[in-house]
Amino acid sequence: MLGELRRRIVSGTYAIGDSLPSESSLCAEFSISRGTVRQALGTLRSEGLIGGGQGRPPVVRSRAVPQPFETFLSFSRWAAGVGRVPGQRTVEVARRGVHGVAADALGLEEGTPVVEVLRLRLLDGVPAMVERDTFIEPVGRLIFEFDPDTGSIYDHLISRGADLHAARHVIDAVAADETDADLLEVPAGAPLLRERRTTRNAAGVPVEYADDRYLPELAAFTIDNTQDTSLSMVRFPTASAAAASLVSPTAGRADTAPFSDLTDVATITDPNLEPSA
Repeated sequence: MLGELRRRIVSGTYAIGDSLPSESSLCAEFSISRGTVRQALGTLRSEGLIGGGQGRPPVVRSRAVPQPFETFLSFSRWAAGVGRVPGQRTVEVARRGVHGVAADALGLEEGTPVVEVLRLRLLDGVPAMVERDTFIEPVGRLIFEFDPDTGSIYDHLISRGADLHAARHVIDAVAADETDADLLEVPAGAPLLRERRTTRNAAGVPVEYADDRYLPELAAFTIDNTQDTSLSMVRFPTASAAAASLVSPTAGRADTAPFSDLTDVATITDPNLEPSA
């Protein structure tokens, strides 16, 4: 029942502002108990998809399905987990010299050979995210023996022995460039939710830099933490619009900068996670 209600909300069957069927109607439709219905509605509320309660009927608030960090590195697993059909269309896989931000993130000299991947990711056949990956050459060369349109690049890399041990994520907003606009079918300059990721092997050596750009109405990100694993609030100077900046304690301390010089991004380090695109 939970997956079906989530699917109806995300697909627009229940539009934003619509009330969900009553608990009794849902019990009858799915042949389940009222307790199960309430548990499912509670999950949808925690995900931010519905509001209401305490005597008021649940109302659809958002279509953006949250993506927890434990599934952050797996677009396919996340999509399937929320009742959507993941897909992809590969635009390019190329071996070329690295430059710019990717060179810095990977710790490589400009012009060092790397393998770059550009893919459009789909939800139920609808454009949802533009995926740009840059792999160091010893890892990226393994992609040439695999068809990226058939599924997960990272599952293939891991099966071939690639060491993808930990990842650091930076989340911010960015305006769609011409490539984004063409692939996502939005106007150039439209706001996108961006996740930049640097993946390292067990020795701490960077092996991948990624720049993933989501349609904001189709994706959101959630972070759950406890007192034992709380996140410290820090800020970094950036050129983007303001948002909160968070760094996991496992990433170590970060220097702060004067508040007036700052715009923010959310930064999370996930150790011991297995990426799977």
